[in-house]
Amino acid sequence: MDKNTSNSLAQDKVLILYVLDNVKHDITESDLFKLISPINNINYFYFKQILADLVDSKLVRTYTKDEETEDAQAIYDLTFDGKNSLDLTIDVLPGLVKLKTDTILKNEVKNIVSEDSIITEYIPENEHSYTVKCKIVENNKTIFEVRTFAGSIEHAKLISDNWKNNANVIYPKFLDLLTGKDN
Repeated sequence: MDKNTSNSLAQDKVLILYVLDNVKHDITESDLFKLISPINNINYFYFKQILADLVDSKLVRTYTKDEETEDAQAIYDLTFDGKNSLDLTIDVLPGLVKLKTDTILKNEVKNIVSEDSIITEYIPENEHSYTVKCKIVENNKTIFEVRTFAGSIEHAKLISDNWKNNANVIYPKFLDLLTGKDN
């Protein structure tokens, strides 16, 4: 490995540690990649390799919250050793990269959190029947979930799209109906 490649690898590792240190909520691998990739144009496979190296070296830990659901995702965060390593190696990141990272974190973390909070999926039961799940998740904990059936893929997509686009209106109506405040 030449010197430029090893410098780039070190910068990429420190960048991931820096992002994990500055994100103040649970973050999945895909969300972490969404934050990192615009900063240094890292490709997904290289990113996964670096993240695996950081986990193997115990600088980053991974765990699963809400394990009883089938769509539970691994969460990543900085370990104590990872924080110490970041403190010792932060100078590897150029100031411009830190500035770009801070700007992206400020703007994108809110988008990722809200994107991840409204979830919908449809699961084929047979050729003409689908189960549609609509959920609201906050801090990786499901706070609302409803399941319904659809008789066609088109109907399942319609329900799914409507939930994604209108959950902020539908959810309060559900709560009003459930609590009897809609009478």
